[in-house]
Amino acid sequence: MIFSWKTMLAGLLVVGLIVAAKLAGYYHDQLTESEASLIKLNRELKLAKDDIADMTKRQRDVAALDAKYIQELEDAKANINQLERDVVTGKRRLQLNATCPGGREAGASTSGMDDGTGPRLNDAAERDYFTLRERIETVTSQLTGLQNYVRELCLR
Repeated sequence: MIFSWKTMLAGLLVVGLIVAAKLAGYYHDQLTESEASLIKLNRELKLAKDDIADMTKRQRDVAALDAKYIQELEDAKANINQLERDVVTGKRRLQLNATCPGGREAGASTSGMDDGTGPRLNDAAERDYFTLRERIETVTSQLTGLQNYVRELCLR
């Protein structure tokens, strides 16, 4: 067998081409996997950013609703406090639907005292009245706020 440089060079060239093709295929596969992984990570990152933006918007909406109902509650309490002060100073009166015991319904005759005071709450009952009004306003405001929270934020 005769040694030929041309044959050996051609063989080495073929082996080199095969090795280069295998390396190119390997690196192409690695690049494809990296691109797929990068696309997946970018998609997940976009979803996370969208979730954060949605949560931020919801937090702002909740804060706005909260501020609205806190202000309404403070206004209602201020009105109740003003009403209580007006009643104490005599500027306003509480209207009661009441009758005096021993009056006409009980069969007693009128005594002719036209200057007698009408029925009124005693001091403790008057304080309780204003306390109850304040609590009713608080509960009403809280309930209305929760209902709007559910309607506007939870159900969308």
